[in-house]
Parts: sequence; C-alpha cells; structure tokens
Amino acid sequence: MLEIRTKLEVRRDACSEINGRLELPFDLRQKTRLRTRLASGEEAALMLPRGEMLRGGDLVVASDGRIVEVVAAAEHLVHVECASATELARCAYHLGNRHVPVQVAEGFLRLAEDHVLEKMLAGLGAKLTHVTAPFEPEGGAYHGNAAGGPDRYDHEHHDHEH
Repeated sequence: MLEIRTKLEVRRDACSEINGRLELPFDLRQKTRLRTRLASGEEAALMLPRGEMLRGGDLVVASDGRIVEVVAAAEHLVHVECASATELARCAYHLGNRHVPVQVAEGFLRLAEDHVLEKMLAGLGAKLTHVTAPFEPEGGAYHGNAAGGPDRYDHEHHDHEH
C-alpha cells in the first residue's frame, strides 16, 4: 500500500510530473489519517502532519516517489444567491455563526446540503439551487489562510454543537 506523508508547496500548474490522482470530497480532505484509493484503484494510506488539509490542486508525494494530484470530488451542494450583497452577507453571517463550512465566491455561497440550513436561508430571502460541484469552503478565522495553509484548524478534534 502506498503511503502519502508529504504535501508539496507547489501547485498543480507548476508541476509536469504528476503520476496519480487522489479524488476526495471535502470532509475527507480534512483528515490527516485515511485509508483510501487513488483513481487507478491502488490502495493508499494518507498520513499527513496533524492540522494539514488538502485542497483540490494540491500535490502530495507517495512513498514510491510518485507525485499525486489531489482532486476535489463533486458533491451535492446548495448554491445560495440573494437579491443584494447585504442579503448575501446576512446569509454568510448566519452560516458562520453556526460554524458551517461555506464556499464564498463572487455573488454566491455554497454549502453542503442540509434541510435545516436551507429552510433558514430561504427564510432570509435567499434563492437556493441544488448543484453537484467540487466544494472548496473558506478556511475561516481558525484555519490560517483561506487557501488552506499548514496552520489549518483541525476539525476532527474541535467540532462542536451549540
């Protein structure tokens, strides 16, 4: 079984020697210990330093020296749009207040499907659409930089309910 212990600081577009793909949804890209499979079907064990998180486009090194690209898997998401920037900011505020991972982009938000949150957002006047797309939420205040640097907050040990 391949072991993956190192994430490269180089992004995909800067490397031409990629010899594998590891496609994972957001919740699994947050894990530092994981048994998984490459797109080729080959078994792999992810053993990254604690607090590390993977983003689509990241590169990791396998125990045999291969460079493997991390691909953000398509997921079932809720696409949130509002009539104004103020309404969209209000939706983002209420989601952030609930510690919900949210992808922020120009004119919309995306989050994992959740009927309770969808009802809340609809009540705030948001237009909701269900989409299937890669999910790359913001890092947040505890996560270091928004691109998911090595000082990411470790969800595995700090998630909590209010």
